[in-house]
Amino acid sequence: MELGLAGRRVLVTGAGKGIGRGTVQALHATGARVVAVSRTQADLDSLVRECPGIEPVCVDLGDWEATERALGSVGPVDLLVNNAAVALLQPFLEVTKEAFDRSFEVNLRAVIQVSQIVARGLIARGVPGAIVNVSSQGSQRAVTNHSVYCSTKGALDMLTKVMALELGPHKIRVNAVNPTVVMTPMGQAAWSDPHKAKTMLDRIPLGKFAEVEHVVDAILFLLSDRSGMTTGSTLPVEGGFWAC
Repeated sequence: MELGLAGRRVLVTGAGKGIGRGTVQALHATGARVVAVSRTQADLDSLVRECPGIEPVCVDLGDWEATERALGSVGPVDLLVNNAAVALLQPFLEVTKEAFDRSFEVNLRAVIQVSQIVARGLIARGVPGAIVNVSSQGSQRAVTNHSVYCSTKGALDMLTKVMALELGPHKIRVNAVNPTVVMTPMGQAAWSDPHKAKTMLDRIPLGKFAEVEHVVDAILFLLSDRSGMTTGSTLPVEGGFWAC
């Protein structure tokens, strides 16, 4: 399926690792021009070596002022992938203010800020665009020790719908992808305990976790004109977890 992404300028946050890195690699392979945003310079340096021509931007999206300085003059962007997130896991009775603030700063507030920058540019240029927010299966199902994380993703799903409502008249589509556990290095480390993994896998009809490319394929579809009549959706990439 031809996605028509060649030549499009795409900004990807959380680009240094996991889903974000896989998205940058896939976009680069299609001929898209990619702005890769990460808070870790070493990750960006290695990504530039892998994908010559991408534009690296090193900034902590939890810092509003620094983000404005780094991205306020980023130039024309056609497509956006809001992937950056933190997962600070604590039992509900032990949730700290620091974990709460950091989680909502990165997982929700940064999505608003970066999306505003990109959407304002699209509207000023009078061109259509697409935004994909990387959410989670935990946005709609409770997961032990994930009270803050699940809350940020539930909020992100609703933000996606409101953004779609308000930006639709400007021909900007906004969707979310909602993956299960993804076998990134971080996912492998977090779910390496067979007993812990079994508790989740038993809730997934397909009986397996997602690979990075499963999520990347969904993101690229939602960025492309092939999904031109889709906006405000939350696309599950979770092996049937929500069906149970």
